[in-house]
Amino acid sequence: MAARIRSVSYYYLAVKDQPGEAYKLLERLAELGINLLAFTAIPIGPSSTQLTIFPEDEEDFTDLAKHTGLVIDGPHHAILVQGKDKIGALAEVHKKIYSAGINVYATNGVAAGSQEYGYILYVRPESFSQAVDALGIG
Repeated sequence: MAARIRSVSYYYLAVKDQPGEAYKLLERLAELGINLLAFTAIPIGPSSTQLTIFPEDEEDFTDLAKHTGLVIDGPHHAILVQGKDKIGALAEVHKKIYSAGINVYATNGVAAGSQEYGYILYVRPESFSQAVDALGIG
């Protein structure tokens, strides 16, 4: 199976760094039928956490945010790669980006138990359309 590569949108949301904050948001999204492609949480100071939300349906998510008062920052854009895990899979993707002279400034990835993986690449906004073209998804 060839890797599936696509452009995705993501949003930031800051919460207090205390037990249950991510759970409360994730439970709320699930109750409202919002499916996520990816989700990360990182500390952004001594008492705050930044949640990064990659909704499958961007319009549903932004409508939810408007109607529930969620303060979100976005949309921002990234590249989602999903495929069958094999040695060198990530190198193949990076080679295309590198060959186009584009810098990848952050990534997140995980291998799944069924020999598959998911990988998110972040490039600067001014290079995003070039990255999309280099990966043949534009």
